Amino acid sequence: MMGMQAAPAQLFYDFCLDDHVPEDHLLRRIDRFLDLEKVCTELKPFYSSIGRPSIDPEPMMRMLIVGYCMGIRSERRLCDEIHLNLAYRWFCRLGLDGRVPDHSTFSRNRHGRFRRAISCGICSRRWCSDA
Repeated sequence: MMGMQAAPAQLFYDFCLDDHVPEDHLLRRIDRFLDLEKVCTELKPFYSSIGRPSIDPEPMMRMLIVGYCMGIRSERRLCDEIHLNLAYRWFCRLGLDGRVPDHSTFSRNRHGRFRRAISCGICSRRWCSDA
């Protein structure tokens, strides 16, 4: 006789994203040494004090790291992969219900604000040397 799996009709689920990322995952190993809190304070001059609130730069920097480490070259594909992959969401601090920035917003920041910060020497290798 063929078995049938019935989907449980629960209203709430107990789900911890941290439990679903393997201990030996590359992003978990990188996360142990990554501290981007200083980055936010150093990037503050590149953000306007008026207008609508911007997207937090830390998740966007983490998205860049995911793209570089996993070989994802397209910004549109990177945003799609982060939306779908639990380990990527965990690394970017998005949780299950966090909104992934639109690929155009991500691209604008990467080619504009972050590039200016790199040219000014704010984003440099000293982040890695501090770890």
